[in-house]
Amino acid sequence: MIQEQEKMITQETIVLIVYVIAIIFGLLLFVIWIFIAFQKRKNKLLVEQIEAEKRYERELATSQLEIQEQTFKNIGWELHDNVGQLLSVLSIQLNMMLLKAPRTIQKQLKDTSDVLGNTIQEVRNLSKTLNNEVVNKNGLIRSLEIEVERFNRLKYLEAFIQVNGKVRYISTEHEILIFRMYQEFLSNVMKHSKAKNLSVTLNFNANDLEIIAEDNGLGFDTSQKTESSGLQTIKGRAALLSAKYSLTSVINNGTKLVLLYTFPNDTKN
Repeated sequence: MIQEQEKMITQETIVLIVYVIAIIFGLLLFVIWIFIAFQKRKNKLLVEQIEAEKRYERELATSQLEIQEQTFKNIGWELHDNVGQLLSVLSIQLNMMLLKAPRTIQKQLKDTSDVLGNTIQEVRNLSKTLNNEVVNKNGLIRSLEIEVERFNRLKYLEAFIQVNGKVRYISTEHEILIFRMYQEFLSNVMKHSKAKNLSVTLNFNANDLEIIAEDNGLGFDTSQKTESSGLQTIKGRAALLSAKYSLTSVINNGTKLVLLYTFPNDTKN
């Protein structure tokens, strides 16, 4: 009898232990589930916060670029309508003076008139490259060709442009962004590089467009941090394009800008 009671107590103890272990295991699973749910929620909030920050940065960059484009357009209009008109009036007056001038100064006046005529044409060409509507009309390739032609006319350096592969469609918004990146680079070449040669190459591949602009000028030390607005603008536009870019330079051995733009899936042929 006593053995049976001991046996029953032992069985009850085992059942109780199993029950306690089950409760503890269940509580442990519940805590783990709560922890995992909390971590998922936390991660989701962090991802949403990061995406919100990225959206804000993109919207801010887009707004800044829109303001910049409007400023370019206004400057282009001012150059064409105001400065261009004033120079045209000056050209007319100079030609009138040329008709009445003594022969001794006619050659100097004629040379001055020719220089003024070239200046008027350059101002008009520059005003067109600043106007995004004109760039949209010309397209990326023609806009880059116009910039290269302008460099050659100025005889500042010898510039070349080459297009390889089958030309693919790019949206006008992205063409503007790409063109402004390289316009900034070309402007820096003109102002700082003291280069003798400049080349621009567009490689249209199956899935992407690679654009390489390279000069043989003074170069600069890329290891030194710089707050150049031009470099920041190039970086911002590349980010908006979701494109890879690299800017490399070697002192006394030139500078190179390479952009790798991936065509969207819905790109037209």
